[in-house]
Amino acid sequence: MASKDVVRLIEASSGVHFSGFHLNGSHNSEVEQPTTSTTECVQRQPFVIGVAGGAASGKTTVCDLIIEQLHDQRVVLVNQDSFYHNLSEEELKRVQDYNFDHPDAFDTEKLISTMENLKDGKAVDIPKYDFKSYKNKTLQSRRVNPSDVILLEGILIFHDSRVREMMNMKIFVDTDADVRLARRIRRDTVEKGRDIGQVLDQYSKFVKPAFDDFILPTKKYADIIIPRGGDNHVAIDLIVQHIRTKLGQHDLCKIYPNLYVIQSTFQIRGMHTLIRDANITKHDFVFYADRLIRLVVEHGLGHLPFTEKQVTTPTGSVYTGVDFCKRLCGVSVIRSGESMENALRACCKGIKIGKILIHREGDNGQQVCIELLSFFILVLPLYCNTRVLIYFVPQQLIYEKLPNDISDRHVLLLDPILGTGNSAVEAISLLIRKGVPEPNIIFLNLISAPQGVHVVCKKFPRIKIVTSEIETGLNEEYRVIPGMGEFGDRYFGTDNDDQEVITYK
Repeated sequence: MASKDVVRLIEASSGVHFSGFHLNGSHNSEVEQPTTSTTECVQRQPFVIGVAGGAASGKTTVCDLIIEQLHDQRVVLVNQDSFYHNLSEEELKRVQDYNFDHPDAFDTEKLISTMENLKDGKAVDIPKYDFKSYKNKTLQSRRVNPSDVILLEGILIFHDSRVREMMNMKIFVDTDADVRLARRIRRDTVEKGRDIGQVLDQYSKFVKPAFDDFILPTKKYADIIIPRGGDNHVAIDLIVQHIRTKLGQHDLCKIYPNLYVIQSTFQIRGMHTLIRDANITKHDFVFYADRLIRLVVEHGLGHLPFTEKQVTTPTGSVYTGVDFCKRLCGVSVIRSGESMENALRACCKGIKIGKILIHREGDNGQQVCIELLSFFILVLPLYCNTRVLIYFVPQQLIYEKLPNDISDRHVLLLDPILGTGNSAVEAISLLIRKGVPEPNIIFLNLISAPQGVHVVCKKFPRIKIVTSEIETGLNEEYRVIPGMGEFGDRYFGTDNDDQEVITYK
């Protein structure tokens, strides 16, 4: 029997003393279900901004400026031009008579479906329309993920009431007709390879009449009208400030005031992009993960209590500042949590760090237990020479080594991924049993699934959770999506399928 083999192996091991060892004979091989379903989680609704106006009015420039200034939010741009109908062979023969500025030129149903999916938190593939072949290039489609802000830009996005109703803000870019014509001539001759005669003919035949008949009348639906387009920086600054006020915090932060998501920037988004890339090298993954972890740790330290302290500067002046919290320790959830230890040590010189190992159920629970012994026999002696506590009970604590005076300390709990929340609940419950007051626990992680946030915050409303990003959710295998895979394997380089696996018989 596997359990007897485990006992014999432990008894045969030397140099490590195990106490409090327990085996559960009635092993339950079923994977523990998350205590909160996906449907119970709050789906954050994106802030949808429609930007309309005549052709070459500066809509794209306005959108680019908004994206640039909203660098602390996730923003995606959806162009109405991507939803042109493919021209038939008959239409291609008389393309010079086709009105691209008429509402019927667009596949509005597909646009609505795409926007509904984005608002529902689903990723979409937006085709790229080729203005030389007048076809959608589906193989070159652009994957767009759900975001905080969706910018929908196009000449006729206010024309259909169903599209208008999706918008939280409607902006009309109002630019002089002569300026629009000059820009259109420059754009179409350079980017689309048309001669100036074709451009002028199309403008007088289709563009100007369509603007007067279909585009200009939708100006009345606009919440904001921007004269001079992208040159009106004052108007754009005011719009960005309004958007930030409307966005506020993540919806989960409004529900749980003990949840803190660090402010995002292009740098942080860039690092997230790199470490989520399945093709990144291990060296780069570790480098950028360490940078992100350091930011999370610094933010977490900012939630510790402080006392006022005055110091004398080299100029002889008195500076009134704060003194760091002295009674502090870290606790890492083995083994992914150990990736966060270096950042914590770099921020807090000489800090004590405890260890917790929690059994995460696999396909074969008994085999998982057996293979974990390699950790105890080969690695554990590096951590301690004292008696330790081990449990082999599925879904429960396996090993813990904590400072003796942990009940008198503030604790930074380290685990890069908050998924279902079950492991976090087990770790926090242990700390509380050890006498750590709930408000003294700060849980630090890189990414959090909404399900895990619900589970932890509902059970422990007085701890603090600090994370760098809230994920979309969990898939059917209870893995975080979009996520970053098995963090510990990627960080420590143990995700190679060809590596030797040691088993004990």
